[in-house]
Amino acid sequence: MTNNTAKTSYRTAFIFLTLLFFLWGFLTVIVDSLIPRLKEVFELSYFQAGMVQFAFFGAYFFLSIPASFILSKIGYKKGIILGLLTMAAGCLLFYPASSERVFWVFMLGYFILAAGITILQVAANPYVTILGPEKSAASRLNLSQAFNSLGTSIAPIIGALFILSDKIMTSQQIDGLTAVEKTEYYAAEASAVQVPFLTIAGILIAIALVFVFVNLPKVIGEGEQKGSYAVAFKNKNLLMGALGIFCYVGAEVAIGSYMVNYFLQLELADVVRNTPFMRTIANWFLTDDLSAVDGKAVVGIFVTFYWTGAMVGRFIGAYLTNIMKPSKVLSVFAIVALILIIISTQTSGLVAMWTIIGVGLFNSIMFPTIFSLGLDELGDSKPQGSGIMCTMIVGGAVVPPLFGLLTDNYGFGLALLLVMVCYLYIFFFGFKHKKTEVTI
Repeated sequence: MTNNTAKTSYRTAFIFLTLLFFLWGFLTVIVDSLIPRLKEVFELSYFQAGMVQFAFFGAYFFLSIPASFILSKIGYKKGIILGLLTMAAGCLLFYPASSERVFWVFMLGYFILAAGITILQVAANPYVTILGPEKSAASRLNLSQAFNSLGTSIAPIIGALFILSDKIMTSQQIDGLTAVEKTEYYAAEASAVQVPFLTIAGILIAIALVFVFVNLPKVIGEGEQKGSYAVAFKNKNLLMGALGIFCYVGAEVAIGSYMVNYFLQLELADVVRNTPFMRTIANWFLTDDLSAVDGKAVVGIFVTFYWTGAMVGRFIGAYLTNIMKPSKVLSVFAIVALILIIISTQTSGLVAMWTIIGVGLFNSIMFPTIFSLGLDELGDSKPQGSGIMCTMIVGGAVVPPLFGLLTDNYGFGLALLLVMVCYLYIFFFGFKHKKTEVTI
């Protein structure tokens, strides 16, 4: 293969891999849009609604390490195809789940969708780093991660437009409908979920077929097993970093998952409708007549700013971690996030709204920074360390249900105290880390 041919092949592969980053970011957050809807459709408690995230992020806990073994056997290219088809299978399960209104089938679909994303997480990252000169590997990875954030930013808009916009009836209201009206209502409810996810499934299958023909270079060392989990588990810094990943993902997902419900509890739908600036934003995304749109969509559209903040903050954080100690940047971002949550709990109206949204900006650099700092000095055991770190993404499965349980029993004030503890630990990890030469 000539040098020019190789560059063209790498560029094509990079474009499609970056699309994968976008897709799993989008799908991870679109789950948040379904939570308030499923809560009303199935009349769930906040704890039960939080179990949706348990099904999704639990896949990381059960499958991160097995995925690495699978990929070592079948190779990364086949692994990417397997991940895409697995994600498509999960999306397709939403069709019967919504038609029959069976909650456990939704949960199974979420788990299978997340299983595919887990495989992609393990498979795609190595390729991004080798598709070009080693000196620009970090730049390529940051660009791919930026598109991942773009996906998380767009997802709330799509969720508000297609999943949250129509009003959901209570069981008592449904009982008052005629047989024909019930059939029409259930069909409309099913369609609101089916159309977006059937479309996504079709896109995933198409991309999987494209990857059959995309030329991906072989990863150096692919199929080889170096280092050991025994060495990795003895590294105190890694274990502290793994707990940091658990806290970060748990806190970020808990806030994103319950943000719509938090805004509704603060009665912010009417505030948005009656505040010119906020109304203009909602009108632009939704419709000129906000009174015809359910409150979930009116406030749900603003969740996009939570995830957009993470995208913007990633570019800012990438610069800051090049001119300052990453551990110091991590500590500062964590303490600011903590302060913003405290302000939100002690205020109301737009102040409470925008301070909790602002946490997204300071979440931005946490995952890559914690990940990088946690893998310091692991040598050949870095792959095993990465597997352990990815496994601790399970924080997204554990913290949201606990957050929901606390909300059910004590309200959002105490539930937000749980995520405050998470950010306090992240601050502690950054403060304790002594390395000075690490850059992201």
